[in-house]
Amino acid sequence: MRERSFKQWLVIKMGVAMMLLNFNILNTADAADDKAPKVPFQYALGYQKYQNMCTVCHGKWGEGTKSGPPLMHPFYKPSHHNDASFYRAALRGVKAHHWKFGDMPPISGATQKDMDAIVPYVRWLQREKGVYK
Repeated sequence: MRERSFKQWLVIKMGVAMMLLNFNILNTADAADDKAPKVPFQYALGYQKYQNMCTVCHGKWGEGTKSGPPLMHPFYKPSHHNDASFYRAALRGVKAHHWKFGDMPPISGATQKDMDAIVPYVRWLQREKGVYK
């Protein structure tokens, strides 16, 4: 009986340690990325989906790249580009109208559910970076 109790305790401890390690990985910035915010748990899925679908063009933290504009720009605050515009851009693509990067094609494989996680994450990140309050 005592051995079973120890095994159960060990499994629980290992599970908790794995969860904490996994959450820590989400919140660990690269050594060179000293301005990276710590992503709250409620935005972790959006962060993961953003990293997989958006960073090539918009950058790891929305700073933009040579291929796409910065989402941390006042053009993208809710009063100018509402949440629906993010859904539309990712799911249907949009014509270029602020930048000279060309038209944005639909994101291959992106779904409404993906955007349901990504948009709140981007809005949180914009608030963190001072794009809007």
